[in-house]
Amino acid sequence: MSQSLQGKTAIVTGSSRGIGRAIAEGLAANGAAVVVNYVGNRDAAEEVVAAITGKGGKALAIQADVSVPGDVRRLFDEAEAKLGPVDIAVANVGVAVIKPFVEATETDFDFVFGTNARGTFFTMQEGAKRVRDGGRIIAVSTGGTRMFFAHTALYLGSKGAVEQFVRVLSRELGPRNITVNALSPGFTDTDLLPERDRAVAAGMSPFGRIGAPRDVADVAVFLASYEARWLTGENIQAGGGVA
Repeated sequence: MSQSLQGKTAIVTGSSRGIGRAIAEGLAANGAAVVVNYVGNRDAAEEVVAAITGKGGKALAIQADVSVPGDVRRLFDEAEAKLGPVDIAVANVGVAVIKPFVEATETDFDFVFGTNARGTFFTMQEGAKRVRDGGRIIAVSTGGTRMFFAHTALYLGSKGAVEQFVRVLSRELGPRNITVNALSPGFTDTDLLPERDRAVAAGMSPFGRIGAPRDVADVAVFLASYEARWLTGENIQAGGGVA
């Protein structure tokens, strides 16, 4: 284990699987105490906690639905009570409804924007109130906002909002030396990437493969580090050269 984040406390939302899990494990491997947030799958979250503590790290699982502001406040309350003041907040949530623009329903809109945009907004807002001076706020977006894909209006629209939240909040928190950045994965081996699209996605990268969650997580760990102190308001692309 590296000790570059020793003494830091991190909250990673949506971290019971996929990229969120890899970020939680990466932060813990570098010395941070980590809150593993989940909505409904406690077993998966506890599995992440066990993986971290089994390697000598410190972690605990806390249930919260980030689309509910009261849950977000409770998440931070419990984290502070059990692990101390928060230094790193990673807003990592992502759901998608893929269908033609004209077929999207109000229910679809509320589901996707409620999680991706609303959930991220209130996580970042609470982070702005709670993260200690000199801390880090990271919001996970997607490299898809730089491309043109049919049937993705809800997903990309919600993530586009996240990128604007980052720009604005970075200006507001600069006087406290808190960096605020977006991290935009490309095609990554998670539940959101359909099997039918993987071969094409791999061919779009100069490396000839899709990303692993660890590939993205290592960039998040860098953004959480002291070495990233001069980066803020940025949208860091972690897509293996796909553009």
